[in-house]
Amino acid sequence: MTNFEVLKRLYLNYTKKFRYKILLSLFFTLVVAASTSSIAWLLDPAVKKLFIEKNQTLLFIIPGMIVLAFSMKGLSLYLARTTMIAVGEDIKAIIQMDMSKSLINADTDYIDDKHTGKFLSSITYDTSLITNLVSVTILNLFKDSLTLMGLLFVMFYQNWKLAIVAIMMIPLASFASKSLGKRIGKVTTEAQIDSGLLAKHLIEVFKNHKLIKIFQRETSETSKIENFVNNLKEKSKKIATIFVRATPIMETLTGIMIAILIYVSGKLILNNELEVNNFFSFLAAMMLAYQPVRSLATLHMGISQGLSAARRILPVIDIKNKIEENEDSKPLEVDNGTIKFQNISFNYINNKNVVLKNINIEIKGGKMTALVGHSGAGKSTILNLIPRFFNCTQGDIYIDNQPINQCTISSLRKNISLVSQDTTLFDDTIKNNIAYANPNATDEEIINAAKNALADDFINKLPKKYNTEIGENGVRLSGGEKQRISIARAILKKTSIILLDEATSSLDSETESKIQEALDHLTKNKTTLVIAHRLSTVLKSENIFVLDKGEVVGQGDHHNLLKSSPIYKNFYEKQIKKD
Repeated sequence: MTNFEVLKRLYLNYTKKFRYKILLSLFFTLVVAASTSSIAWLLDPAVKKLFIEKNQTLLFIIPGMIVLAFSMKGLSLYLARTTMIAVGEDIKAIIQMDMSKSLINADTDYIDDKHTGKFLSSITYDTSLITNLVSVTILNLFKDSLTLMGLLFVMFYQNWKLAIVAIMMIPLASFASKSLGKRIGKVTTEAQIDSGLLAKHLIEVFKNHKLIKIFQRETSETSKIENFVNNLKEKSKKIATIFVRATPIMETLTGIMIAILIYVSGKLILNNELEVNNFFSFLAAMMLAYQPVRSLATLHMGISQGLSAARRILPVIDIKNKIEENEDSKPLEVDNGTIKFQNISFNYINNKNVVLKNINIEIKGGKMTALVGHSGAGKSTILNLIPRFFNCTQGDIYIDNQPINQCTISSLRKNISLVSQDTTLFDDTIKNNIAYANPNATDEEIINAAKNALADDFINKLPKKYNTEIGENGVRLSGGEKQRISIARAILKKTSIILLDEATSSLDSETESKIQEALDHLTKNKTTLVIAHRLSTVLKSENIFVLDKGEVVGQGDHHNLLKSSPIYKNFYEKQIKKD
């Protein structure tokens, strides 16, 4: 997008709704400009009437007017800034919410393709730059432009020849600003990347702190973080240095201008073309104009930073999901919950290798069906296609003879529960984690779900029972306890279709027995598709599909597959030894 398109988008989507507050701030900037200009103008009568003519009647009036002018300037500037600060923070919150909503609703493959650290950096770092653009930069643009125009009016009023000399400073300052602005846009982008890398690595460190300790990698990880911090520090230094770089340029230009003005003024006074009081008023206007000229000269850098940030954030907000509903999509109506895969093929967007090849299977309603195969055979992919975490590359999936791509996504997922080996819990209470499946559930329903998941006993032994905070991803619970909370959540949802992704894997025999009993309650008379690594789960399945390299290479019950499928037989023999 061009700079104009980005600014237009920011205005239409975000700043337009605050235009009345911005106009109010503009009014206050007009007062700032008028009061600043009046300060310079008042020096003319002050010098002439008080110092030259020694007029006693104005001895209190002119100083009082100067105090009033300064007070009005200070109060108006305060009101203008606080108004725009509020607008900026409101806009920041809206952008953060738009970005968060977009990421929450984004397709699974989009989220999987990027690291959360980059998203966090954009939500914090980039939104702050945009806030600066739409609040501080806009305010300074109005305030300093109006103030400069007012002071130029005073300068021309006092002496047009000196005013023309003074105006020469503005294009010189703008030229210096433009070159610095290009540089700062590039460095800001680099700083955002480094900020994202730091956030990304910190997340990895916090997530894997036990692994770091057991392998004694503290020094190594600290060194990596130090590199990321130093890189970000250097970029931040560059940004600050570029901003400060305008100071010596502006100071030098100001010095040259004042020197030229004194020389020209001296000539004009000698030729009786300029009075001393006019010169002091002009000089005051010139000195007061230094700040707005300097601010306007650096304005381009703030704009460049904000535009660079907007170019990174707006594409995230504008994510176009591939998994969408058709206009004529209808709610899914589940009867017995039979699921059919018809000529299904699938490959991930960034991977040309086909994961599933021409899958034709039927998962009978109200029964348990198992998927067996080596790692990478395509079992998890089959599970992920049913709730449409991904779309099939080819073919159709039917639930009770209704193609799922013609059903509303909400009605499809409403009828499906998923229990995975990698249990996901929130840093919240046990009660709220279970109730995540149904926020309107009563305490009695939550407790019954926990009892059916065999979780009630261990919950009641905790300090605050159901109101116990479990930490990030349930860090204060054991693997089996977390799994039972997950099962209780699925039970509370009361769906017709259950997907179990290695739900009893990596558990000891006693814990597995409890989990299996909880799963029996969850899956009773439900359409259940399970990825099984344990023989006990497979033996309970009415039908078993054996997968290898994305294809179904065997189907039947346990006894038939022992005879017909070498892969299944190998799986069985390994499980016998393991169990």
